[in-house]
Amino acid sequence: MKLLFNRVFDGSDEMVAVAEKTLNETLKELGESAPLAMPDTAYFLANHLAYLGKKITTLGELKAAFDETKASWMPRNQRLGDVFKTGFGTVLAAEVIEACKYAKSPTPYGEGDAREYWGHMSDAEVRELGVPLVTGDIPGFVVIIGPAPSDEEAAELIKGYQSRAIFVFLIGGVIDQAKRMNLNMNFSVRVVPVGPELWHVAHIISLVNRAAMIFGNVQPGDQEEFDDYTFKRIRAFVNAFDPLPDLTVACGGGAIAMGFPVITNSTKDVWPVPKSLIIQQNTKDFIETSLEARDIKIKVTKVDIPVAFSTAFEGEIIRRADMHVDIDGSKLDCFEWVTTKESAEIEDHKIELIGPDIDSVKEGDRSAMGFVVEVSGKNMQKDFEPVFERRIHHYLNYAEGIMHTGQRDLIRIRVSKAAFAAGFRAKHFGEILYAKLKGDFDAIIDKVQIKVYTKPEDLKRLRAEVNKVYETRDARLLSLTDENVEVFYNCILCQSFSPAHVCVVTPERLGLCGAVSWLDAKATNEIDPNGSCQIVTKERVVDEKLGIWEDVNEAVQTASHGSLQQVTLYSIMQDPMTSCGCFECICGIEPASNGVVIVNREHSGMTPLGMTFSEMASMTGGGVQTPGFMGHGKQFISSKKFMAAEGGPARIVWMPKALKEFVGAKLNKTAKELYGIDNFVDRIADETVTDDAEKLVEYLGEKEHPVLQLEPLM
Repeated sequence: MKLLFNRVFDGSDEMVAVAEKTLNETLKELGESAPLAMPDTAYFLANHLAYLGKKITTLGELKAAFDETKASWMPRNQRLGDVFKTGFGTVLAAEVIEACKYAKSPTPYGEGDAREYWGHMSDAEVRELGVPLVTGDIPGFVVIIGPAPSDEEAAELIKGYQSRAIFVFLIGGVIDQAKRMNLNMNFSVRVVPVGPELWHVAHIISLVNRAAMIFGNVQPGDQEEFDDYTFKRIRAFVNAFDPLPDLTVACGGGAIAMGFPVITNSTKDVWPVPKSLIIQQNTKDFIETSLEARDIKIKVTKVDIPVAFSTAFEGEIIRRADMHVDIDGSKLDCFEWVTTKESAEIEDHKIELIGPDIDSVKEGDRSAMGFVVEVSGKNMQKDFEPVFERRIHHYLNYAEGIMHTGQRDLIRIRVSKAAFAAGFRAKHFGEILYAKLKGDFDAIIDKVQIKVYTKPEDLKRLRAEVNKVYETRDARLLSLTDENVEVFYNCILCQSFSPAHVCVVTPERLGLCGAVSWLDAKATNEIDPNGSCQIVTKERVVDEKLGIWEDVNEAVQTASHGSLQQVTLYSIMQDPMTSCGCFECICGIEPASNGVVIVNREHSGMTPLGMTFSEMASMTGGGVQTPGFMGHGKQFISSKKFMAAEGGPARIVWMPKALKEFVGAKLNKTAKELYGIDNFVDRIADETVTDDAEKLVEYLGEKEHPVLQLEPLM
């Protein structure tokens, strides 16, 4: 019999031996001066940065750090603190092994979703988790270390977590089992095959530590704060199947120290530790045992459809080869419309299909469909209709085998062959919308009935009608300006991860995540007056150009628990609004041009600032104010309030081409109204023009960009 502490120490020795061998071989091949960097991150080797406070940039620096790890992070005393420290040292050794692979190649496991193993996760992927984590769409993480007793049980466990929206990381033999069961695995469906060996766990801990730095503003080297953050704010846990080698036990020591319980069916030389190391011999009960250990309560919405339903499927891509039908609003008459009716006009839960079903469509063909969602409720307001309409995109994507893009009359929906074979039909779209609208907005909506139209003559007529409704709404929304509403709203949803961050949401400035508009915040406040969105009065103006109000500052002070004293809503230079880390875009001053560069999370290339998105983003986030840098949503770029204190959108000198195309029409319209300039977006450079500051200035001169006439920013 071997004591549990000794198993941790022995497992750590195994990891160190592999790390030493790998590092020595890599040093012999590449030399100590060889550059070392994980791709698409501003956090170097994140675990070394977190625990040692060291920015590792060469193999020589890695060797020196590894020597320190062996000397200081591998105590062998029979004390719990030493076991935990050894667990962290094991993680550092694991990161050494993986770092050596990335020293040889930036893509050691292949590229894109097609790669066999995921390995390192980018900063953009870490930030992508921000919104679903704070909203609870992802209630927690599980690391499954396999293999499971059978392929079928592995698939059942993975799908079970997926159906509960738990993010799943796979290590070891369970990956091969998932492959044999033909499970879809990639970051977008929240099942990630990290790697086949135990040292691949370093990538998961890297993600967790970067989350602490990005969202929590935890400073490198502050071990106590990292432990506190991960313990309190990241609900993760481990499922490790028997047999449990010493290497797994050593990694488990680090996981438990971070607050992540380990659930196992192994009993050999394993003893339960309350709330930390839990023995559950019935592997069929792993899920319930794990959720209970982390106090995760899953709210399940009953949806009467023949396929799985979970937020985990929201990123699923349906390729043409896997598609049964393509409902295409770009080619045919399609639409989505939420409209308010009197209660007497609605029969609750009535779902009516008017026209042929999708089983009448030849496999692979294009078809048309329109949704009329009629709602009633004593608290329902016409302004909430577009809010609920935007939810349709998310709700339909939660169904496995369904892919939805677009909105209004430019929707596109694909139903996979697998979903069709399982029995999914047109009426099930209605079942999804009914269940989610009633479940999510029960304080506002009392009744819902849904009509699904598929006859071409009905669709043509109704599409013309709803376009008039859209036009009326747009005119109404355009009239909603910061000046003519009586109140703003704050949003503190992200405080579960960024305790000091507060968004102030106005009609002309949505939340920086891009997901919360003023109407969204208003609806959220109506649903729960004591919830995440509170009314912020704007009666005592200090400086309307900068966007300063005494009562807004008081609201921010209260909501941030005193961390923030003042915020300006329209300036990037003076007390700008804080960022939590899950912003869609980041804007930063470009000194040579006297303008600003904007880059979106999806863009991985360089900018004229000499920094990537990740590097720019590392300068803000975590609820701190960073003059000269600002996180924001994509839609804010075309707002007349964007940097209004510094001259507005005329300051924008560079954006990625894809972002320019996304905001182009609205930004051109804003520039025409503000400056009388036609086709303003054509004067903004992108990566196809240059990412060099000097060439950027030349380009701006050639294009007669208005920024050249503005006052200096600094």
